[in-house]
Amino acid sequence: MDLAPRLNLMNWLVGQGLTGLPENDLIRGFCERCRTAGLDVSRASVFIDTLHPIFEGRGFRWNDTQTNESDMFEYRSTSEGEAAQNWRRSIFYYMLESGVGELEVDFADRASLDFSLIDELAANGHRHLVAFVHRFGEAGTLGQMDSVYSYWVTRRPGGFGELGLSALRDLVPLLGLAIKSGAQVEIARTLGRVYLGRDASEQVLRGRISRGVTERIAAVLWFSDLRGSTAISESITPGEIIPFLNDYAQASIDAIHDAGGDVLKLIGDGVLAMFSGDDMSGARRAALQAEHQFRKNLITLNARRAKERLPITSAYLGLHVGEVYYGNIGSEDRLDFTVVGPAVNEVSRIASMCRSIDRDLLASAEFRSGLDATGRRYLVSTGRYALRGIGRAQDLYTLDPDIASSEPVTGSYERYLEN
Repeated sequence: MDLAPRLNLMNWLVGQGLTGLPENDLIRGFCERCRTAGLDVSRASVFIDTLHPIFEGRGFRWNDTQTNESDMFEYRSTSEGEAAQNWRRSIFYYMLESGVGELEVDFADRASLDFSLIDELAANGHRHLVAFVHRFGEAGTLGQMDSVYSYWVTRRPGGFGELGLSALRDLVPLLGLAIKSGAQVEIARTLGRVYLGRDASEQVLRGRISRGVTERIAAVLWFSDLRGSTAISESITPGEIIPFLNDYAQASIDAIHDAGGDVLKLIGDGVLAMFSGDDMSGARRAALQAEHQFRKNLITLNARRAKERLPITSAYLGLHVGEVYYGNIGSEDRLDFTVVGPAVNEVSRIASMCRSIDRDLLASAEFRSGLDATGRRYLVSTGRYALRGIGRAQDLYTLDPDIASSEPVTGSYERYLEN
């Protein structure tokens, strides 16, 4: 590749990196432009570690022919099992262990090599590979994200040649910088979703980070906690407590998210969430959908834990509706994006009443009254109660017991939730 097209491609990489072109489009555009400029890339793969509760990193592929491979992939931990074995056979593991940042492989000499993928690449007509590991400095490292890894393959009989290798040495670091920039944006989004919740994260990333900036909204509020969690925690080993809490948090959070709700806070074994929108009747029904799925999740979870001889439990849940302040609350250097207001205190107290009157679910009169006539029929009164710290007594409701005991009523209720 001559100097002029090389400079043009550098400028393109900088521009697309600044505009935030998705990484798979970036790789594809880069490879296609390389080929147009005379650099015969036939396959490329670029990957980078990340900060994510499930995945260790993300990678991107490009091929000069149609394949069944996806152009983007995510990978889990490479520290154990088959993934660890594959990683130790990779060219990048060898490079890290050897302390080299660039390595060429002529497939004609592959018999002496034990790298994964080499035989497969050669069988598909590729002739020559060059791999790069571009390391970050200490200030540029985030967790395990300390390098960009890439390999480049050609079908050209003579390989990339010195001119092609020179072009890749100039261009791949710029590509790596653009990939790293995209990865950092994705990390920010991931950390926001994981630690703030989905909607709160979007609010913060759109710039709503000023202290005291809140909005007053109407919301359906959910507060759940586990039945007998203190006694269970005292009866198991310290190493079992976190898996226990994680299992049951997953059951509730999955149900809330599937129904369109937002989890605002995890408080020990408690979950505070909300359902909001212009259609508050729909938000109420979404909360009931989440509650119904939550109970199903608990049945599946408890069956699995019982089989593993682990302690099982169920959950108490309170549902309420009210106006809350939603936004940034805290000090100048430690803010929380959450909801506050009397309704938040009330939903917590409603959930606490479940223990006293032995009900898994209690909903306020405000919650029930906003449902349509069909929905109101599925909630039956449990009486009127004074809630601790709340100035007025509340009428509380629970699901009609026939929903659990009668198949026709169960089917009718599930059809109502689906509509």
